Amino acid sequence: MNSKFLYTDKNTSILSKTSIFSAIAVVGILASCTPQPAVVKGSKMNTVETLALGKTVYENSCAKCHDLPNPTDHSAQDWVGLMNSMAPKAKLNDQQHEMVYDYIVSVKK
Repeated sequence: MNSKFLYTDKNTSILSKTSIFSAIAVVGILASCTPQPAVVKGSKMNTVETLALGKTVYENSCAKCHDLPNPTDHSAQDWVGLMNSMAPKAKLNDQQHEMVYDYIVSVKK
């Protein structure tokens, strides 16, 4: 009888370990399948140097073709559309585009 109880305890122990491992695996799979939140551009902290570079690019690139608008004349949302239409004309790369936008929006703060 003793061997029967030992055998049962051993199987129960193995079954418990298998159940725990399976549960962890399922949780891991489910966690990896959940949608990740979208990263919002422009939400990172801007340094004084980055904003100064954005101002320089704004003044040097945009003033080539027209007078510079006051950054406070438009909302942040309006600037998205304006920047998206003007950045290619000014031949701004993505980094310059982002720096100019960050500078313009920071003026409003």
